[in-house]
Amino acid sequence: MMTPHTGPGSPRGRWAALAILCVTLLLVSLDLTILNVALPSIVTDLHATSSQLQWIVDAYAVAFAGLLLTLGALGDRIGRKWVFLAGLAVFAAGSAFSAFSDSVGWLTSGRVVMGVGAAALMPCTLSILTNIFSTDRDRGRAIGIWSATAGLGVAIGPILGGFLLARYWWGSVFLINVPIAALGGLAAIFLVPNSRNARAKRLDPVGMLLSILGFGLLLWAIIEAPSRTWTAPPVLGALAASAALITGFIIWEHHRTDPMLPVSFFRSRRYSAAIASLALVLFALMGLLFLMTQYLQFVLGLSAFQAGLAVAPVALVLLATAPFSAVLAHKIGTKSVVVPGLLLIAAGLGFLSQTTVGDGLRWCLPFFLLIGCGVGLAMAPSTDSVMGSVPKDEAGVGSATSDTSLQVGGALGVAVLGTALNLQYQHLMSALLGHHALPPAIHDIILGSLGGALQVAARIPGPTGTALADAARRSFVSGMDLALLIACIIVAAAAGVVLLALPQRPPPPPTPRQHSAGSPHTVTPPAAHPPLPVPRPPTPSSSPGTRTSPDCRPRHTAKPAKSHSRPSNSRNQRMKWARCDDVRLARTDTDEINGSSPSTPTLGRGRPCWRERSPEWRGPARVRHRQKRR
Repeated sequence: MMTPHTGPGSPRGRWAALAILCVTLLLVSLDLTILNVALPSIVTDLHATSSQLQWIVDAYAVAFAGLLLTLGALGDRIGRKWVFLAGLAVFAAGSAFSAFSDSVGWLTSGRVVMGVGAAALMPCTLSILTNIFSTDRDRGRAIGIWSATAGLGVAIGPILGGFLLARYWWGSVFLINVPIAALGGLAAIFLVPNSRNARAKRLDPVGMLLSILGFGLLLWAIIEAPSRTWTAPPVLGALAASAALITGFIIWEHHRTDPMLPVSFFRSRRYSAAIASLALVLFALMGLLFLMTQYLQFVLGLSAFQAGLAVAPVALVLLATAPFSAVLAHKIGTKSVVVPGLLLIAAGLGFLSQTTVGDGLRWCLPFFLLIGCGVGLAMAPSTDSVMGSVPKDEAGVGSATSDTSLQVGGALGVAVLGTALNLQYQHLMSALLGHHALPPAIHDIILGSLGGALQVAARIPGPTGTALADAARRSFVSGMDLALLIACIIVAAAAGVVLLALPQRPPPPPTPRQHSAGSPHTVTPPAAHPPLPVPRPPTPSSSPGTRTSPDCRPRHTAKPAKSHSRPSNSRNQRMKWARCDDVRLARTDTDEINGSSPSTPTLGRGRPCWRERSPEWRGPARVRHRQKRR
């Protein structure tokens, strides 16, 4: 039973909702990497090549990144909770479909369905979180936990996948998502509050298609280049079409009144530098896991569970650093946390690029720790910078662009680093196989992947099979070193860009103006009691002891005696006129601004000479008025 202390609006309810959002987010981030440890099993059972393995991994990311902005805007429009629940259902259905796929094509299609569900889930979790925790302190802590969960899912995916593969078939890495999604959806119905943007934007199907097609063609050209060569007409045509579609997407969004991706956000250095940082963090992490899980199993001969445990230090360091990185950024500055994180990632990748076939797990372990610490330091402050630089009503679009950068970076990491690996591997193996006459089918299997080459070598008896296996392993490690070196250079260059572009702290909020557009000395009466037109007092006849001045009451040379009688409540007696002795009468334009009549006497600096003795002018307002007059 839900009590007032545990409802969606209560403090306990907010943290309960955060727990549910983090559990469902764990499913999404877990699925980014849980498949990596199952790739060797898929190669064995479905006979997939290296390019097909890249597509199985990246098909999820293409659908994910292409629909994030659209479904984030849809959540802002119809309610983030409902889009979140629908995404859970689609994600569970895609997981069940992928688990029982019997070919590479069906598995890739199932991964696309899972990407659609994840695209609805991930932006809604961050936008709901941002609306639940409104203060900067609580929001920073919540985003730190959110980022830790996302990084933790990415890191423990291989561990959980290896555990499942040691006992079940490779489809179990997908089937485990179904019961968790069902329980998370049931709890979210009661504990997660709904929120939406009252001024939500219209959907943009044209922009959605342009972004999906442009990004998909770019990945296709990168992945297929090793088998077709970079100068092949299909690859060049795909690259040209991708450039045209992405350019058309930017132009289309720039000219829309309500764009799916507000291009104006990128004018903020805080936003654009943080987006680039997030993309390159996932570029390094996803590319690293794609390469190292195959290295640990194919080259070092570890089992799937042992390979998952080998990358456990990344998860442990992420869990330790991510929750505190956002708090640390608030104390010493965002740049001072993000830049060292990127440098740690670059250092770890640089050391790993020197790996050889004879190096074991002890060589890799310290550098896994460096990379995990760097990811934990860079991810949470960058996410906080992105969400803090967009308006609160645009939380859905802001979180969607943040998640899009993560998916684009991860997909490009797998595509670019996997392609570098395949190019080097195929180049070395082609030179070796050129001296032997092999059937075309066997030749393609050996060049297709390291797993295929090891399967062929296992069927060749004697030293010939052993030599083929050793040559394939050396070629794979050479390609892996080249890919890691490229990643090191890219991340190090990104650290320099972030150092120059990312502001240390967010800009201060604009201060409200205290005076009107007129004179800086203008004093405006309270809105509850606007200035009233003051009647001109009657001018008495002149007498020897009386002096008169225009637009002023009669002035006597002798100071009148002070009256101790209590004034009445009439409006005329509640009006106090300033004395005009030794005061230069001046009429300025502030008469019209303050609403006073033209006959109202004013001080030389443009202030009205009277103040209404209303209750609002007593207390602090009266003291401020006197201080200004002095």
